[in-house]
Amino acid sequence: MSLSPAALAALRQEYSERGLRRAELDPNPIVQFGLWLAEATVQQLLEPNAMTLATVDAEGQPASRVVLLKGCDDRGFTFFTSYEGAKGRQLAANPRASLTFWWGALERQVHVRGTVSKVSREETETYFHSRPVTSQLGAWASHQSEVLKDRAQLEQQFEQALSRFGEQEVPLPPFWGGYCLRPSAIEFWQGRRSRLHDRLRYSRGSDEPWLIERLSP
Repeated sequence: MSLSPAALAALRQEYSERGLRRAELDPNPIVQFGLWLAEATVQQLLEPNAMTLATVDAEGQPASRVVLLKGCDDRGFTFFTSYEGAKGRQLAANPRASLTFWWGALERQVHVRGTVSKVSREETETYFHSRPVTSQLGAWASHQSEVLKDRAQLEQQFEQALSRFGEQEVPLPPFWGGYCLRPSAIEFWQGRRSRLHDRLRYSRGSDEPWLIERLSP
């Protein structure tokens, strides 16, 4: 079954949950993000920390995928992945990236732009060993973004990792770790009626205070 252009055009949601006023925002966008993330968590949305990470490779080809936020503080937004996968290679070639969070039940999205750098190995080690052991083994088993012959090959690689490490502590792979996106701009979007959405953007230079501006929808 496929949808015709007319059917796609008819897919329309009238947003009416609430508005967003400048006076309601915290001066610090990280604090404001934490408030919104907490609301999304209370709503028991499926993986409220899921975010679309957009990167660009050395040839200028964009790519995006959903990853999970694993930390948010004054430094920025932290996530973990393979350094050798597609996104790792793209970030090595061009460290500029963006993140988008979408919380449909709250009619909200947050868009973040900035520069990405690796977190310390100590921080990565702490997070890696907080994961389930099967996830730790999965990091060793998966040669991220490489072509697989079939599903059986991936499962065989997992069994090899399990056999290799057995009951001992799974070591942190040298090719796996964390990134932190330091934001230069964070936009908070709240759906409104008649597509007159509220868009409020925090932006700053290298060491300047955050400037808050309302954008046209």
